[in-house]
Amino acid sequence: MLSEQTIATIKSTVPVLEVHGTAITKRFYQMMFEAHPELLNIFNHANQKQGRQQGALANAVYAAAQHIDRLEEILPVVRQIAHKHRSLGIKPEHYPIVGKYLLAAIKDVLGDAATDEIINAWAEAYGVIANVFIDVEAEMYKEAEEQQGGWSDFKNFVVQKKVKESDQITSFYLVPQDGQVLPAFEPGQYISLQLQIPGEHNTHIRQYSLSDAPGQPYYRISVKREDAVGSRPAGKVSVYLHEQVQEGDVLRVSAPAGDFTLDQTDRRPVVLISGGVGLTPMVSMLASLVKSAPDRPVTFVHAAVNGDNHALRNEVEKLVATHAQAAVRWCYSRPTEQDRLAQAFHKEGRLDLAWLQSVIPEHNAQYYFCGPVGFMQSVYGLLKEWNIPASDIHYEFFGPASAWEAEAQ
Repeated sequence: MLSEQTIATIKSTVPVLEVHGTAITKRFYQMMFEAHPELLNIFNHANQKQGRQQGALANAVYAAAQHIDRLEEILPVVRQIAHKHRSLGIKPEHYPIVGKYLLAAIKDVLGDAATDEIINAWAEAYGVIANVFIDVEAEMYKEAEEQQGGWSDFKNFVVQKKVKESDQITSFYLVPQDGQVLPAFEPGQYISLQLQIPGEHNTHIRQYSLSDAPGQPYYRISVKREDAVGSRPAGKVSVYLHEQVQEGDVLRVSAPAGDFTLDQTDRRPVVLISGGVGLTPMVSMLASLVKSAPDRPVTFVHAAVNGDNHALRNEVEKLVATHAQAAVRWCYSRPTEQDRLAQAFHKEGRLDLAWLQSVIPEHNAQYYFCGPVGFMQSVYGLLKEWNIPASDIHYEFFGPASAWEAEAQ
C-alpha cells in the first residue's frame, strides 16, 4: 500500500504528465535502448519509429497517476497489457530496468521541477505497479505452460501450408514441430511470431490473430503484406513472411494470448465488424459460433477496398450458410467494375450509422470490431453515437491502443 503522502505527490504530477508525458517517454526509450540494446529484440521497432509506443506509454503513466489511489480501476487495462507482455516474453527482470530509466527520463525532462520528493514517490509507486504486472504475468505464464500441450515463451512450429487469400493477405497454417497436441484458445486470441530476418541485427516479434476456429490440428494466421506507402516504409516482417517464408519452414511461436475474446455465456445477438485484415479474429469468432451457438443471431459486417483485397470471403459465406440466424454484409469503398457486375457488395463507400442500423436487426447485442486505426476510430464513434453501452463494445488493436482511444473520445 502507498502512503497518503506518496499518493498526494503522484497526483500533483498529473498536470505535468499531461503536458510533458510524451517527451518523458520518448527520452525513456532512448535512454533505455542505449543502455540495453538487447531489449530491441522484444519491442516493436515500427511502433517506436512512428511514435505510437511512446504515446501509449505516456497515456498509461498518466492513467496510473490519475488512479494511483484506486489502482483496481485500471486492472482490466493491466490484464490487457499483461497478455501482450506474456506473448512477447516480458519477464520480471525487465521491470527494474524499465523503472530505472523511466525515473531517469522524468528527471531529465523536468529538470529541477522533478524534486527528490517526486522522484521518490514515483519510485515507490512504480514498484507497486510493477509488482502487480509481475504477479498477473506469472499466473499467465503458468496457465500457458500447464494446459494440455502448453508451453512457456516460444516454441518451434512448421509452416504446413501457405495459402494466398487475396492480393494482400496470405494465410499460414502452423503445426508444432514436436508433434504435440495444440492447446485450446479462445476465439479472438492471437499468437506472436519471433523472427530472425536475414540481415537484421535484432529479432522481430509480431502478433497475429488466429483466423480459424479452435479445435483444429493447426493454428492459422492470415497476414497482410504491408508495402511501402509514401514516407512509410514496407513492413519488414509481413514482407518477409510473404516473400521468404515457405511451406516446411520453422517459425518460433508463443502460446495464444489476449482478452479480446468471444463471450460464450451471453446469449444475446453478436455483431462482428471488421475492416481489411481485421476480419481475422472475426472469422475465428464466426466459425466458433457456428459450431457452439447455432441459435444465437450473428451479423458479420466487413469493409474492404474491393473484391481483389477481400480475403476469406468464400469461407465466411460458407459458414454463414450453415447458420440459420447468421447474416453477412460486405461494404466496398472502391469497388471494381467486376464487383459491380457481380453485385459483390451491399454498400459502396464507408460504413455509416444509418446503414449499420439498417443491417443490424437487434440494437441490444454484443459488438466486436477490429481493423486499421482510422477504421477503429470510426466504428467506435458510430457505436457510441448509437448509444451502445461501453460494456457491449469490444475491440482488438495490434499496437498501443490507448493512443487511438484517446483520439476517438
